Amino acid sequence: MLALAAMSSSEASSLRARAALAARARANTPRRRQGYREAPESARCPAGEGIEILQEKWVLHIVNALLDGPKGFNAIAREVGGCNPTTLTQRLGRLERLGLMVKDAGDGNCRACYRLTEAGARLEEVIVAIHRWADVHLLSRRP
Repeated sequence: MLALAAMSSSEASSLRARAALAARARANTPRRRQGYREAPESARCPAGEGIEILQEKWVLHIVNALLDGPKGFNAIAREVGGCNPTTLTQRLGRLERLGLMVKDAGDGNCRACYRLTEAGARLEEVIVAIHRWADVHLLSRRP
């Protein structure tokens, strides 16, 4: 607080704003509009929660890459293609926290290997269904 007192009000305000932005980023949650209330746990729709997880960019690409078996970080990055390392690290951590994937000690080829749990492997059904839908409804529309 003493450091804030020595600053001008605009400098202190700027510092507080940066700290608030950093705290929001660390929380890794989207900013909600004022007055928004989260539905109670008992009223949440499991399908909606599943879609919320799977719609995150790169998640299904990562799961698809791991369907062939365990892979190291760099192998996943190569197979997914285009995902920056920070985002890939965040997505892998989230999938691990959700119990869809586990991180094991690596073999000689990599420091850590990532593999799908049974729940993660069951997402193959979802990926196959998306492929089938796209083949029928999207590929037929291409010129």
